[in-house]
Amino acid sequence: MFAEGKAVHPAAPGYLAVDSGGSGLRVAVGSYDGAPPVEGRSGQPVRTGERGIDPAHLLELVLPLARAVAAKAGVDQLTTAVIGAAGFATLGDALRAELPDALTRALGVRTVALAADAVTAYIGALGPRPGAVLAAGTGLIAIGTDLTTWRRADGWGHLLGDCGGGAWIGRAGLEAALRAYDDRAGGSAPLLERARERFGRPPELPGLIYPRPDRAAVLASFAPEVAACAPHDPVATGILRAAARHMAESVAAVCPEAGEPEVACTGGLLKLGEPLLSFLHAELAQKAPHARQTAPQGDPLHGSARLAAALAAGDAIWPEDPRLLCVSGARKRAT
Repeated sequence: MFAEGKAVHPAAPGYLAVDSGGSGLRVAVGSYDGAPPVEGRSGQPVRTGERGIDPAHLLELVLPLARAVAAKAGVDQLTTAVIGAAGFATLGDALRAELPDALTRALGVRTVALAADAVTAYIGALGPRPGAVLAAGTGLIAIGTDLTTWRRADGWGHLLGDCGGGAWIGRAGLEAALRAYDDRAGGSAPLLERARERFGRPPELPGLIYPRPDRAAVLASFAPEVAACAPHDPVATGILRAAARHMAESVAAVCPEAGEPEVACTGGLLKLGEPLLSFLHAELAQKAPHARQTAPQGDPLHGSARLAAALAAGDAIWPEDPRLLCVSGARKRAT
């Protein structure tokens, strides 16, 4: 969707779009002439501490990328910035307090929007239409809107929720592996073999995972192993079936009841493919039968870019919300 590695615009004003998740972040810079944005990425996730998402660390990761990508894009002035961040709804107080002014000082942007990654996933997937979007990556959240208010379900992080997400699947797979190692019921010999190949001796797993600041991403890295085992392992199949049920329950909780709303699923977890998707489509049809399943138009980074362009043009219609979508500064690009 985004061009990489070379200048595609003449010198011009433009926008910065960011998608920050549990496995790293991506940025895109584009001008307002409709040409494809240019993308950059970092594999390092933004730290979360006592104050929630760390705004200083986010800036440390974003600013060098933004400047480098802006140069490649031929954008000499960033006027609008949209930051979509995982955990923003519950861990975003420090971002709300500090990031708009910090981005204005560092980049000269006049309009800053801070959003939950579920909101940018929604805007990228469905645009200005009512419905629901399931954002499934390392974590998991569902969000829906009738274009007057937002409703969200789950997104509580890998320790308290994110049921059905990548970390949830990976953790369940590793639990099944350790059950097999202990010779307890519910264990999976194929998953134990995969865990040994990936992490080493099973007794060392707690020490390898618990102290890691990117623990959720480490757990999620095992989800593809669960999917790979599913065709010949009933325990792995059961984990994916349960994940799909959790996903559909979250979608049903936020989907507008009136009319025939659209439902789209987005996020890196969908790359697990048919072992998961067959269960997910069936569960959605059962739990949200009035909704129409549709392919997403774009991903969360595309949603951040789409929101930035709409804010610059003054025609953003998505509802603001203190915890899900906050906009500060000028609402329309100067011409």
